[in-house]
Amino acid sequence: MTKLIARPYWYLRHGETDWNAEGRSQGRSDIPLNARGIAQAEAAGALLARDEAAYAPIARIVASPLVRALRTAQIVAQAMAAPGGHPLPVAVDDGLQEVCFGDQEGQPMGHWYDSWIAGDYTPNGAEPFAELRARAVAAVNRALDGEGTVLIVCHGAMFRALRSAMGLPANVRLPNATPLWVRPPAAADAAWSLDEMG
Repeated sequence: MTKLIARPYWYLRHGETDWNAEGRSQGRSDIPLNARGIAQAEAAGALLARDEAAYAPIARIVASPLVRALRTAQIVAQAMAAPGGHPLPVAVDDGLQEVCFGDQEGQPMGHWYDSWIAGDYTPNGAEPFAELRARAVAAVNRALDGEGTVLIVCHGAMFRALRSAMGLPANVRLPNATPLWVRPPAAADAAWSLDEMG
C-alpha cells in the first residue's frame, strides 16, 4: 500500500453548495458553490493570509477540477494576494476529484459510510473506498512532490480516505472551507496531526 510522503501540507474542503445545505451526497456531481459557500471561501482565504506564516507560507495551490473545489481555490488565491499583487496560480489534478457515489449521488446522506469504509458495502456504480484511498494518496503525493508548501483544495470523502491513510479515524465529517494544517508524525508508526484554523 502506497504511503503519503511525510511532508506537511494545507488542506481545504470546498465551500458550501446547495446540496451540502440539503444534506445530499454530491460525489462526482458537479454542483457549484452557493452564496454562503463563496463567503466561506473568502473567509478561508483571509484566515490563511493572516495565519499561514505561523505554520508555513503557501507556495502552491492544487485543486480538484470539480467546480465547487476549483472556484473555492480561485477565491482563496485572490483573497490571499497582497493588495495590488498577483494571486497564486491554481493547478488542477484530476486525481483529486471527489469519489463517485454512483446511485447515491443526489440522495440524502445515509448511514452506510462505515460499511463503505470497511469495504463491506459499495453503492451501485460507486468507487470502492480502497480505490479512493489509493487514488487520494497518489494525487496528494503528486501535490507534495514540488517546491514549497502546498494548499490542496478538495472534498470531504477524499479527506476521509486521506485520514485513513494518515492513521486517523476515517469517518469524520470535515466542515466546509475550514483550513487544516496537516503534519506528518515524528515516528513512522504514529498518526498524523491536524490543526484546524479558525
